Amino acid sequence: MAAGSTIDALGQFELHPVLGSLGEALRFSQSPLFMLIAVVLVLAFLFIGMRPASVVPGRLQAAAEIGYDFIHDLAIGTMGEEGAAFFPFVFALFFFILAGNYLGLLPFSFTYTSHIAVTLALAVTVFLISILASLRFQGLGFFKHFMPAGAPVWLSPLLVPIEILSFLSRPVSLSIRLFANMVAGHVLLEVFAGFTIMLAGLGFFGHILAVAPIAINIALTALELLVGVLQAYVFAILTCIYLREAVAH
Repeated sequence: MAAGSTIDALGQFELHPVLGSLGEALRFSQSPLFMLIAVVLVLAFLFIGMRPASVVPGRLQAAAEIGYDFIHDLAIGTMGEEGAAFFPFVFALFFFILAGNYLGLLPFSFTYTSHIAVTLALAVTVFLISILASLRFQGLGFFKHFMPAGAPVWLSPLLVPIEILSFLSRPVSLSIRLFANMVAGHVLLEVFAGFTIMLAGLGFFGHILAVAPIAINIALTALELLVGVLQAYVFAILTCIYLREAVAH
């Protein structure tokens, strides 16, 4: 928020207890609160949307079916028939991230995907499931991937650590990509909103100049709507790619 002549663009990411004394006792912050809200909204959207089960779907049912078909096609198209087993996980992951990204654009809300702890937990979950799937479908042959096929054996002391490091970097890159995009977008929105308030305090000419940051914020909001779904899609498709490597031998 703008305070005097300063703009605290990072204050919006601070966690604090909610729900009064109960939140204080449980150390329950706004991040898990909005996670629960996101889960309820997604479940309500799917339940209410699919409840009519009409042959000719209404708008809500059509939206629910499009979301279902989109992630289903993504999972099957990327992983093949084995993707059906992982479809519920990818579906839940996509909508959890999407809801978090969009909830954060509402006034007085909180973007839980802007915290590295959340995005890293999601990425580590994907990473561990991909390892378990690799061991399930490939057995001990999974470890052969750390030595590139056709490479001279004498290069293994160099190549194997590089491949392991590259493999272990997956959850880091996956989490930072989502976290960084959400933080950057919200910081820009806060900065230009602060500029609007500061310029509005300069009188008549300030009101005229304040139109520019307002217009920029409108454009940034539209961009954030695009980035919100794009980042959820990127997270989901990278998850599918990692799982495809696990099941495709």
